[in-house]
Amino acid sequence: MTMRQNWWRRGLAAGAVLALAGCAAIEDATTPEPADGKPSASASGSASTGAGGGGGTAADGTLPGIPTAGQAKEQLAGLEVARHGSMSGYSRAKFPHWSSQGESCDTRETVLERDGTDVERDAQCRAVSGKWTSVYDDKPFTEARDLDIDHMVPLANAWRSGARTWTQDKRKEFANDLTRPQLLAVSASSNRSKGDQGPDEWQPPSKAYWCTYSRAWVSVKASYELSVTEAEADMLTEMLDTCAS
Repeated sequence: MTMRQNWWRRGLAAGAVLALAGCAAIEDATTPEPADGKPSASASGSASTGAGGGGGTAADGTLPGIPTAGQAKEQLAGLEVARHGSMSGYSRAKFPHWSSQGESCDTRETVLERDGTDVERDAQCRAVSGKWTSVYDDKPFTEARDLDIDHMVPLANAWRSGARTWTQDKRKEFANDLTRPQLLAVSASSNRSKGDQGPDEWQPPSKAYWCTYSRAWVSVKASYELSVTEAEADMLTEMLDTCAS
């Protein structure tokens, strides 16, 4: 384990504690944007990786701050149900990413290290080797360039469910959130297939990941007080019902 991996493991543990206390058409993740950002939105509802109520499983992988199924169902019940808002004024530039995370690393590289194993980096913090499994489609990878960093709740979806009223700083925080289950490394093909669609329009090809996906989606929407459509809420309920009790 490298020094930076030790640093990330400690940072992940601290992020989980913080979570407990409180895409245009393509959610691509290949172009770093040098900007600093620190998550600060208060979470609504507690998050946990513990068992109980269909809670943490091996499928959760490295996602931080993910709630149990029971907690996610409670959070979902508390979300505002509304039609999608307008996309007028939307631009990915209004969600600056990827932010600097120190030691020459940005958010993308940080997630690649967190979600991979045996990850080695060069002097610019770029992953030059490692192993990854894309949880959306169960495909293995050994080249970081074949992976995208997916926003669990896509930027465009967030825009039309409430983020259009946020400040630029809050949108930047959302786009770089490492303390909630908002970012994960997946195959470029699955990420681009998903685009900016909600769970009612797109689900992970691997049905075994539906439980984790729905819990993560609900957690992010609850944390940022974003609305859901009726069809979205119905599909999330169906996906949460795949969780073991």
